[in-house]
Parts: sequence; C-alpha cells; structure tokens
Amino acid sequence: MSSAPRQGLNPRQAETVERLLAAGDQELREVGVDGLTVRTVALRAGVSAATAYTYLSSKNHLFAELFLRLLTDTDPPVPTGKDAVERVQSVIRQTMGSLGSSPELAAGATLALLSTDPDVARLRLRIGAEFVERFRGALGDGADPVVLEALALTFSGALLQAGMGLMTYTEMGERLDAVVATILRGNV
Repeated sequence: MSSAPRQGLNPRQAETVERLLAAGDQELREVGVDGLTVRTVALRAGVSAATAYTYLSSKNHLFAELFLRLLTDTDPPVPTGKDAVERVQSVIRQTMGSLGSSPELAAGATLALLSTDPDVARLRLRIGAEFVERFRGALGDGADPVVLEALALTFSGALLQAGMGLMTYTEMGERLDAVVATILRGNV
C-alpha cells in the first residue's frame, strides 16, 4: 500500500511527500505535538510552506498520515494463540505495543483523529478499516460483523483513553484482554 497522502502523484511530487512525512516524523519526535507546525516541517524538508500545504492541509492531516503509515508500513500483527480470544488479544497487544513505541505520534494522532479536517476524515476511515481487518485476520473470514464492530468500537475507545494519558498503550493492551474475552464469549 502506498503511504503517500494523495494518489496520482508524479515521481517528483511523491518524493516531496516522502520528504515532508520523514521531516514531520523527525520534527514530532524532537519538538512534540505542540511545538510542531507545518511550516517547521516544510523548513526541515527543504520545501516552502506553500508546497507543504499543497500536500498537507494541516498539522492534524500530517499526524493522521503518519499514524496510517505506522499501521500500514510495518508488518501487520501476527495472530497467535490457541483460540479466537487469544488471537484477538495478541493482535491488540502487538498493535498497542507498536503505538507505545511512538508516544508522540500516538498523542498527535489522538488529537488529529478527533478533528473535523476533511483530509483527516478520509484517513480516519482507512485507519478504522485497518483495525477491522486486523481483527478479521485474528477471527477468520467468517467473523460476525457485529463482533468486529464491537471490537473496533472498544479498541477506538481504548485508543482515546490511552491518548488522554489515562494509561500507557502497553497497559491498555493488557487491560483489553478481559474486555476481548467478554465480547467474544459465546460469539465465536
């Protein structure tokens, strides 16, 4: 899957987007969510602010792009376990562990995904679909759509709570074990 925020880019445009995303990731790690601006990312990427805004409509758009990239450019979690409950639990723990390895991005993405930015809304759908596919992979092709929706809603709420700092992403992954077992009890 392409990580580029826009489809149909020529090679030069795609390279510019790659520079912007790499610069955004580096800037986020160095200055955090509050210190980052699209202008400082543009400066770090060696492009004008106007060029940056051609590809990134806002700081929230950048965070959502980086979050989607984190999810899709790494190997997807491999479901492990003897039954559906353990497989879903393993996928959630692996995903939360990945998010925990980039707390600045997770914090920025939490804010971004709550925004009304139209570019973020488009990415929010792709991110949600990625989570559902991870759960479907753990449950199998015949997964009950209602169970998938319950897992996605639960996981989204957990992401929000972790993003608010109520606990770490790793701790949230562990806490979700009991919730997953409750959701799946009698449904798989």
